[in-house]
Amino acid sequence: MSEIKVNSIKGVGASAAAITVNNTDGTCTANITNNLSNRNLIINGAMQVAQRGTSSPNQGYSTVDRFKTVNSGLDEGPTREQADVASGTTPYTLGFRKSFKTTNGNNTGGAGAADYYIIRTILEAQDIANSGWNYTSSSSFITLSFWVKSSVAQNFYGSVHTKDGTEYAYPFETGTLTQDTWTKVTKTISGNSNLTFNNDSGEGLRINIFPFFGTDYTASSVNLNQWAAYSISTQTPDSTSTWYLTNDATFEITGVQLEVGSVATDFEHRSFGQELALCQRYFYKEMSSEAFTIFANIAAYTTSNGYGRVDFPVTMRTDGSGISLGYSALSDFQALINASVPTPTQFLTSDRVSSTGGQLFVKTNSAYTQGHGGVLRSANNNAFLSFDAEL
Repeated sequence: MSEIKVNSIKGVGASAAAITVNNTDGTCTANITNNLSNRNLIINGAMQVAQRGTSSPNQGYSTVDRFKTVNSGLDEGPTREQADVASGTTPYTLGFRKSFKTTNGNNTGGAGAADYYIIRTILEAQDIANSGWNYTSSSSFITLSFWVKSSVAQNFYGSVHTKDGTEYAYPFETGTLTQDTWTKVTKTISGNSNLTFNNDSGEGLRINIFPFFGTDYTASSVNLNQWAAYSISTQTPDSTSTWYLTNDATFEITGVQLEVGSVATDFEHRSFGQELALCQRYFYKEMSSEAFTIFANIAAYTTSNGYGRVDFPVTMRTDGSGISLGYSALSDFQALINASVPTPTQFLTSDRVSSTGGQLFVKTNSAYTQGHGGVLRSANNNAFLSFDAEL
């Protein structure tokens, strides 16, 4: 019997070993680039789900689920949208069909020192704490990768930013992007003894991409690709303003993946149903497909107060006041009890809402028959209720 004894196996020209052997117990670690499930810590990184809609002028969470924009000082607000990845391009050939796209407005006032535009996704602290990343060790790594495209050729900055304990940030750059060309960016990030992640559902890690940052937030002294205590005034090196000052400039991102380890593996494609369920932990929207779609059963407590029960399809991130209620126009709904179909005058949730569902208060103008039951239904196909537990 023959035997080969090695410390590692590395490809010709490769910078990292494909297989590393533990010389004590004979086990090995392999950098496998496919067929690994549950490794992407990012939800909706392929931008498939957009429960709120496919286009919006508003900042915050407004289109693609789990990705938000934050901005200040813009003369004309940008448009955010779930866009199609053009066929024949890479990453289209790798299975990506959607991107998160922003189209810049016209910033005629110039690039102000306090201006900024940020694309951000936020991870729960417990998802990092339980990920398997030994985040306090400089020899343990996570790897961030994504595809990005800009209509303006320039370098952009981003950061990974912790929120528990003393806040720390790890700034990085995309490198100069070729105009209108998709580029894959990969950043391998070591742990640091100062990092803290609580084992809870609060905000743990921000991943930021900065199409523009004014000089109130930047400094030439900022060192890339290393951890430093977070400071609002020194987040990245000084930004190039070309994209920001170009009217209708576009910026797209897709294929966002964060995984434990020092190698960027192939993107973990999940089904639409899987991504939707993961997104619904943070935001759930129930819409009518036609008139008279039933949203909830209700019971008349008084002649003007009705109470119903709403059940969420998945357990949401928080409960009670941490979940906010949204809805379309009240005129899109009817409270049907007996032969009466009044239009609600008010919707409310209360602290009687848990992470799995709860009470919905439906008020009308003395149109209920006390003690009777009925339903809350749509009056048209525009009605929706939404429940928001976003970070």
